[in-house]
Amino acid sequence: MDTDNLRLFVMAADRLNISAAGRNLGLAPAVASARLAKLEQELGVELLRRTTRKVSLSLEGSDFLPYAREILAQAEAAKAVLGSHETSPKGTIRFAAPSSFAQRHIMPLLPQFHAAFPDLTLELRLSDARFDAIEGSFDLALRAPPLTDSSLKGRKLADDTRVLCASPAYLEEHGVPQSPAELRGHRFLAWIDLEPRELIGPEGETAPLDPAQMICRTIVDDGDAQREATLAGAGLSINSLWSVSDELRSGRLIRVLPEWKLNDSSVLWLMYPRSNVLTPKTRILIDFLIAHLGSHAEWGA
Repeated sequence: MDTDNLRLFVMAADRLNISAAGRNLGLAPAVASARLAKLEQELGVELLRRTTRKVSLSLEGSDFLPYAREILAQAEAAKAVLGSHETSPKGTIRFAAPSSFAQRHIMPLLPQFHAAFPDLTLELRLSDARFDAIEGSFDLALRAPPLTDSSLKGRKLADDTRVLCASPAYLEEHGVPQSPAELRGHRFLAWIDLEPRELIGPEGETAPLDPAQMICRTIVDDGDAQREATLAGAGLSINSLWSVSDELRSGRLIRVLPEWKLNDSSVLWLMYPRSNVLTPKTRILIDFLIAHLGSHAEWGA
């Protein structure tokens, strides 16, 4: 099976545009179409449905796509082992990450990354909603949930400590809770799938943090929106330190119940499918992110 044709198929599937994929590989539209037709003939299935208006993945093409990516990754890894790869890796890295984290911490690093690796392209898929790293066929994904999925492997990027906080204006108007029991009746900005949590006190005692006991009139699925609403005085909220550390230092947000901590040991993981070969280009991105973001001790404070 010709890996050049596989690469063309993968690029066409990502862009849903055969001509654009061909141009990226230096092929005329007619040549690109002919190569894809040859691949389909070899496999005996239609991978891409073409009409005069659009291109879409067939059911067989959707099933075949992750295997095509894996074949290309294996080929790249084999070349690296043999030492025949180029000194500077080339290609596209499909990276999925929470939008709020990426905007605050990854986007500012892009000029430095591209200056160091000018032949690598980052295809970023950003969303604070949960996603499936395997079904999405990502090379790498940043996730906060525990690494319990046996089909995934990962490296720790940084701790992901969560804190309860509010704006000075909100606390001035509604009072500063002095104990977990005093949270009852406060306004609370809830995450869309937030479950009851537990607080641990300075002497090791525990207390529930149950959103049902507070007034939840705003439910969000975006970290930036949650932080901004908290800054505006809409209520208390649980935020990651990486999201609000600057605001806490400046006093624009105040940590609530600072002697209590959430019973939460969340970690930011850089994850990739266990079945995938860790290609040189993906390893470069992992090492770059760990080097630049993995030393933020305040996120775990």
